[in-house]
Parts: sequence; C-alpha cells; structure tokens
Amino acid sequence: MQQQISVITLGIADLTRSRRFYIDGFGWSPVFENKEIIFYQMNGFVLGTWLEKALMKDMNRPSDGLASAHALAHNVARKEDVEPLMQRLINAGGKMLRPADPPVHGGFRGYIADPDGHAWEIAWNAAWTIDEHGHVTFGL
Repeated sequence: MQQQISVITLGIADLTRSRRFYIDGFGWSPVFENKEIIFYQMNGFVLGTWLEKALMKDMNRPSDGLASAHALAHNVARKEDVEPLMQRLINAGGKMLRPADPPVHGGFRGYIADPDGHAWEIAWNAAWTIDEHGHVTFGL
C-alpha cells in the first residue's frame, strides 16, 4: 500500500470568511466549490474546507465538543478497495464511524477513527486520478 494522504479536510464555521482567507490571502484558486465546501488542488493532494456541521454529519460524528471537524483521507484506485481497507483498519484497532456508502456528491466512502479518535475517510472517486506515486488530482 502506498504511503499517502489524499485529502485533508478542515471543518470551518463560515465559508465566505474561509474563502477570503485562502483565496485572497494565499492567492489559491479553487478547483471546486459549492455552498458547503471548497477544494484546492495542492502539491500532490487536495485541501478541503467544509462547513463544520456538514462535515460532522458526513462523518456520522456528534457535535459534542469532543470531536473536531477535520478528516484525513486515503483515496483508493477502485471502489472495491474501500471496504476491505476499512476492515483492515478496524482489525488494527480502528473504530467504525460510518460504514462505506455512496455520498450524494458521488463516489464511495466510509469513515474510520484511529485509536486516538482522528477521523480517516477511506474513499474512491471515479473523477479523481491517482498516479503510480500515489498523487491524487482533483477532477470532475
């Protein structure tokens, strides 16, 4: 298995404020945005800024103040690879947060928490390519 992080997603309170910071401040250009999330293509991975409540709902985590709204992602090349990897992670001490299913925006994903509670999205997206070095490229 490749050592890679495909996507880092940060939970944010205000999309307009976040957009201004990353676009006007850093000068970054989004590769995708809607009313809840903005994706930026980085060097070899994708950074997402997603409204915190929507991210917590997607992860199937309560907004109880104990869990933070961020998710690391490991994208796989085939849809069929998502569930076996999730099971391997559970067998290695991870905790199921959300079983794999197709989200409304497409693809197939599930969430696992590592032993310290950090959320990992295990995902496949037909539009995103992963090269032989494990670099993910955002695509629609």
